[in-house]
Amino acid sequence: MAKRDYYEILGVSKNATDDELKKAYRKMAIKYHPDKNPDDKEAEEKFKEAAEAYEVLSNKEKRAQYDRFGHEGMRGGFGGAGGGMNMEDIFSQFGDIFGGGSPFESFFGGGGGRRQRKGTNLRIKLKLTLDEIANGVEKKIKVNRLVNAEGVTYKTCSTCGGSGQMKKVVNTMLGQMVSASTCHTCNGSGQTIDKRPPGVDSTGLEMKEEVIPIKIPAGVAEGMQLSMSGKGNMAPGGGAPGDLLIVIEEIEDEQLKRDGNNVVYDLYVSFIDAALGGSMEVPTIDGKVRIKIDPGTQSGKILRLRGKGIKDINGYGKGDQLIHVNVWTPKNLSKEETETLEKLRHSDNFRPNPGKGEKGFFEKIKEFF
Repeated sequence: MAKRDYYEILGVSKNATDDELKKAYRKMAIKYHPDKNPDDKEAEEKFKEAAEAYEVLSNKEKRAQYDRFGHEGMRGGFGGAGGGMNMEDIFSQFGDIFGGGSPFESFFGGGGGRRQRKGTNLRIKLKLTLDEIANGVEKKIKVNRLVNAEGVTYKTCSTCGGSGQMKKVVNTMLGQMVSASTCHTCNGSGQTIDKRPPGVDSTGLEMKEEVIPIKIPAGVAEGMQLSMSGKGNMAPGGGAPGDLLIVIEEIEDEQLKRDGNNVVYDLYVSFIDAALGGSMEVPTIDGKVRIKIDPGTQSGKILRLRGKGIKDINGYGKGDQLIHVNVWTPKNLSKEETETLEKLRHSDNFRPNPGKGEKGFFEKIKEFF
């Protein structure tokens, strides 16, 4: 089933501000929260759907990617929440939007609890050839990421007693009010490291090289950022890992140039071939093809090979290959060649005069060459 538009899910316009997005998401989350709708699978799915929409639209880079490419730009393991979010992801990622330690403490009177931290994101650049961009490609890349080390033991945080929060009671004219803030010792996880092996940092993480397979969809573009959910740095204490952000870079092709979903090729022909016509071989993304040059072809003419361009990332077909014809004029002529052209210099057929004397022109070309 096709996914609903993220803006439609949250009930906001495409020009919605960050505050409008936050208010809309908070409203949806309260309405469909599992505590308010126990054993209601439909409400749970709407709760996750709203979180997925907010996860993308609240991030400037992901929002720009979504606005440009739609859901297609979030497919194939990319796009943050595109692979589906679980409850732990949602509560750990968006708890701060409601204030306090628990995402819904302000609304449902929850008693707080430990807040799982999320790992940091990783960003890499991936260079792709025009062929890889046009057809899509699967690659294996090496990434150095922080992972939870083996042999680390934890203990309950002595500052917050394992709650992950520091609560403060304030007397006001309306009575006592309780405010909560994240524990500065354990950063909300409720636990601190007791013992750690050599080489492991104070958060219980260590750097390791990992080979990650990625599938790049056809039609990606220079500067486009893809996101693999959960493939970034892990979080201390077992929280949700960050994302792996992949920035696309295009390797310039020696012959073919990209123009949107179209591919452009500059074809140079001699003025004799342009005058007499013929067939020529040209490169395309799918290999070489032979094209026809009509007699009397003028410099600047554009020939089109339909469907020989790049696949649209949103699935709207393929672009074309545009062949720009450039008539090449020789610079170094032999004495005989110069004499031959001098004989033709004063012919009306060699002066720009469309529609006149074409037969005589071709006959003279054939006579001398």
